[in-house]
Amino acid sequence: MSLRIALTRPARYGALAAGALPVLTFPGAGLAVLAWVALVPGLLLMRAAGGAREAAVRGWWFGAGFILTAMYWLIPSIGPALPLLAVVFGVLQAPVGLAVWWLLHGELTPGRSAAALVVVPAVWVSAEFARSWHALGGPWALLGASQWEHPAVLGLASIGGVWLVSWALVTVNTALTIVVLARSVWPRLLAGATALVSVLAGPLAFAAQAAPASRGSASVALVQAGQTPDEQARLEANIRITRSLAGRPVDLVVWGESSTTADLDRGSATLNRLTALSASTGAQLMVGEDARKADGRISKDAVLIDPSGIVARYRKIRLVPFGEYIPLRPLLGWIAGVSSAAGENRAPGHSLHLLPVVGRDGRPLPVGALICFESAFPDMSRSVSREGAELIVYQSATSTFQSTWAPAQHASLGAIRAAETGRPVVQAALTGESVAYDAQGRRLALLTTAESGVVTVRVSPADPTARTWYVRLGDWVPLSALVVTAAAGAAGALPRLRERRRRGEPTAPSPDLPSARV
Repeated sequence: MSLRIALTRPARYGALAAGALPVLTFPGAGLAVLAWVALVPGLLLMRAAGGAREAAVRGWWFGAGFILTAMYWLIPSIGPALPLLAVVFGVLQAPVGLAVWWLLHGELTPGRSAAALVVVPAVWVSAEFARSWHALGGPWALLGASQWEHPAVLGLASIGGVWLVSWALVTVNTALTIVVLARSVWPRLLAGATALVSVLAGPLAFAAQAAPASRGSASVALVQAGQTPDEQARLEANIRITRSLAGRPVDLVVWGESSTTADLDRGSATLNRLTALSASTGAQLMVGEDARKADGRISKDAVLIDPSGIVARYRKIRLVPFGEYIPLRPLLGWIAGVSSAAGENRAPGHSLHLLPVVGRDGRPLPVGALICFESAFPDMSRSVSREGAELIVYQSATSTFQSTWAPAQHASLGAIRAAETGRPVVQAALTGESVAYDAQGRRLALLTTAESGVVTVRVSPADPTARTWYVRLGDWVPLSALVVTAAAGAAGALPRLRERRRRGEPTAPSPDLPSARV
């Protein structure tokens, strides 16, 4: 097939455009309800393909359109690398196109419809799980995260993480596609009933569960410096805002990521100012250190300070691809010359651990401190919850993307992590959004990107022994999805391979799988 023919197929451009629709469900556009139907146009295009190869290509183009739109705000950081990323990560959606075509083309039977209602969501979640591997960049814009404003829907997240919310959404989209396509009543009834159960599952789970166990309360102040001309002005703004807290009953003051560029292990003048600030407010400070250390490398740390000095620190483990390091720098380092991608790789940390925060009344308040992009990773918040964190704190800096959808999308992830872990979550951002959620993902406070100052929020720290089902069981949903995907792939390939062996033909897999007979 010539390149000219491949690039002039209108259905592929339709798939590319259809991939942008789900992005409208995330903060920015904020049409969360659209997530229950947004995949239907893409699924219809995949199903209408003339063969399995074309269906897979349409799935690929759909994925590329999704990545291009969902991550458009990366253009200042990575420039021309964004289309490359869209092509690479878009291919993960090719199996979705293949599954849709295999199970939904032709006359729909109840058996094939039932298989589609299981297999298509499983393949979608498998693709999200693969894209979420930190070595490939990490999770962003997982479909389930679109429901961050709906704690009742997030009842599913407490059981199976964001993955189970994605599964429910894709199930409903698949069911609606079947309703549109099916000619007989039984597939439609099956699809309608499945859609209803999927929509109600979250609210029912939310209603059935008791509120997460907590003990006492704590007052946390989130300091947002706002836009400043340079690093020194940023430090001064943070100090000035924090001084206004003197005399207030605050247990912990949190600054944003990169709130100081001084190496506090060596910068005694800055450290002295911060210890004095802690003494004057009567609260410990958690500041964001973004500095070149004694070994010559730059790292990003969350540093806990009290009047005596540095209490503990946590170093960011999962760095932002291209923003804080360039993968395969010898091959892709040129990107730094045509964009604002990292000029040098930051040094990552190596271990998760809690910071031993102590409230003003002397009660321990163990905190899972994570930094910026790490709020996208369900496994990290789960790990600190299993270690006994009573509160999860994120420090963030998204000033590079100030006028885009990125800050709001980033802030929304705290609601997902709260629902998954049963822990209150707070995030302090240099320029917004700074936000706080209770242990079920309900928003308690917000400072937008148009604001600066401080917001003080009272949270109910979790019982350190409390465990949601997701914290207990981990990623059972995506692992189950991988099993279903593998089984479906085998079911589609084995009959054809047997037939080829019977005929004495080569057994290399054909690009066009036979129609499923279930």
